[in-house]
Amino acid sequence: MTRLDPFYLIVDDAETAELLVPVGVKLLQLRAKDMDPERLRDAVRRTKAVCTVHGCTLVVNDHWQLAIEEGCDFVHLGQEDLAEADLVAIRAAGLRLGISTHDRAELATALAAAPDYVALGPIWETKLKAMKWAPQTPARLTRWREQVGDLPLVAIGGITAENLPQVFEAGADVAAVVTDVTRHADPEARTRQWLAATAPWR
Repeated sequence: MTRLDPFYLIVDDAETAELLVPVGVKLLQLRAKDMDPERLRDAVRRTKAVCTVHGCTLVVNDHWQLAIEEGCDFVHLGQEDLAEADLVAIRAAGLRLGISTHDRAELATALAAAPDYVALGPIWETKLKAMKWAPQTPARLTRWREQVGDLPLVAIGGITAENLPQVFEAGADVAAVVTDVTRHADPEARTRQWLAATAPWR
């Protein structure tokens, strides 16, 4: 079973990865949206390079073909991307797989794909994007925990360094964060706060 670091940082570009991975991040997702193919490939290569140097697991969001081509280890798919992805090719390339879920039907779809982790969100209201789902609350994490068994469970959405103990106490193995770090006035300092806050679960 995949063992994941409890602090899962999600960034939009290689520049942010190059800034924050050296601080001590061990699990990072590159979620690059609306990049042209050349810039996207460069972002994946640069992010992979800094992650390799610092012993950080890189997860590429959505772009599973590129992850295969660039020899990455892990890809994360939303439900729409999962429906269109070639899971046989992903597994043949040795890629590990994470999948987003928001309700029981999506959880069943995710589990049928035999993922390496399942993510549930948004736990609380999120600033990142408009969501058609109401906040899930930590209570649903507990129900997901019962459904996924030993599979790593990732909580995402509205999590801060201050409220993250609630998601671990509810059954999550990993807390994913975007804006609480990347939009902080001092992302490096905030990263250190997250590292300290997640240390008891490491």
